[in-house]
Amino acid sequence: MRVATCVDVVEPILKIDDLWVEYPSRESKGRIQQAVKALSLTVNRGEVFGFLGPNGAGKTSTMNVLLGFCPPTRGNAYLFGTSVRETFARQRIGYLPELTYYYKFLTAEEILRFYAQIFGIPRAVAEQRIDLVLKLVELDHARRRPIKTYSKGMQQRVGLAQALINDPDLLILDEPTSGLDPLGRMKVRQIIQRLRNEGKTVFFSSHELGEVETVCDRVGILIQGEMRVEGKVSDLLQQHYGNLEQLFMEIVGCNAAA
Repeated sequence: MRVATCVDVVEPILKIDDLWVEYPSRESKGRIQQAVKALSLTVNRGEVFGFLGPNGAGKTSTMNVLLGFCPPTRGNAYLFGTSVRETFARQRIGYLPELTYYYKFLTAEEILRFYAQIFGIPRAVAEQRIDLVLKLVELDHARRRPIKTYSKGMQQRVGLAQALINDPDLLILDEPTSGLDPLGRMKVRQIIQRLRNEGKTVFFSSHELGEVETVCDRVGILIQGEMRVEGKVSDLLQQHYGNLEQLFMEIVGCNAAA
């Protein structure tokens, strides 16, 4: 007779539980606009999770809750088992916004030293981290050049380096390949794959479905604030004839026709 043993339950890195986000409507005074409705999902350690949806689906509103930029109207979200209402829940994350802006006269080194100071990283450790992340994003050769001389893709990779300076366990990336040419998208995709190989957890929104198919373990498709589809990329591709874009368009099309 086998004796039952206790198995530790692994806490998800990111958990969203019945999340609602509402704003006052800009179009009609006194009305409430629901940006996110009853959203629940989990992201496990070491996963790359693609958070998909058309413009206005509620992706950025969800990320704003995770980052502490706005409180949830109802429900809750957790990072590393701690409610996002607690400031210290965000100490182990890195964030790349869709639109990055840095003083153009600064170099990549100077920008990264500034962010290292914000995180209170000791100078000696910071210099090691700067060397490491600049090599990871393939900008070591341009580390002393002003940002104004960088291409769009290079500036995006500086943003990724900034998000990595504190050696986070979770990366939240908002449209990391937005506006990049094919070469720039490929480099960002390679960086995300390297981070997954290092055991990092990545949660990112994107409109580039080809990138999502390549790098993501699981995806969720959000429409008008509601999760319509969520699952492993491999399973969804098998169910929908190997075409994630077709699945996405079917969901969006059904919604538009409703």
